[in-house]
Amino acid sequence: MSKKNKKNDYFKIGEIVVYPKHGVGEIIRIESMKLLNIQSEYYVVRMEQAKLTIRVPLEKQQEVGLRKILSKKNIEEAYNILKSKPKIRRIMWSRRAQEYDTKIYSGDPIKIAEVVRDLFRKDSQPEQSYSERQMFQMALERLAREVAAIEKTDYFQATEKIENTLYNK
Repeated sequence: MSKKNKKNDYFKIGEIVVYPKHGVGEIIRIESMKLLNIQSEYYVVRMEQAKLTIRVPLEKQQEVGLRKILSKKNIEEAYNILKSKPKIRRIMWSRRAQEYDTKIYSGDPIKIAEVVRDLFRKDSQPEQSYSERQMFQMALERLAREVAAIEKTDYFQATEKIENTLYNK
C-alpha cells in the first residue's frame, strides 16, 4: 500500500465493511492496477449476498461511502428505531418509495431501520402491495446482514431477532 492519509482510515484484508449500494462485504485483497498509464490501488470486496465482487479505489473509499460495520453499541440505536411507532406518511406510494429507496441505498443502518419499521406489517394489519413487500425485504436483508456481522451470528438468526423486535413492540 502506498502512503496512508492522516486519518489512517484504510481497511485491512479480511475486514467486514459496508458498501452502501450493495450492503455488507469482506475485503479479500488489495490489488494494484494500471489504467491509462495511471497506477491505482483497489480494495477487492466480496459481496456474499449479491454473489458479486467489486473493486473500490483506495482514494475513493470515502466518496463511495465504504465504511466499517457498526459497533454493538451503535446497532442498539437501530433496534430502538425498530421498537418505535411507524411514521406513516400520507403521500403517494411512488414518492414514499423514492424516499425509502434513498434511505436503503444510503447504507446507513439507522435509515434502513426506519424503512423496516415503517413497512413492517403484522398479520392482523392490511396486506401490502407487491412493491412494498419487495422494498421491506430489501431493507430487512440489508439490516440483518449488518446485524449478523456485528453480532457474529448468521443472517437467519439476525433476521429472526429483527422480526421479534418488530412483533413485540
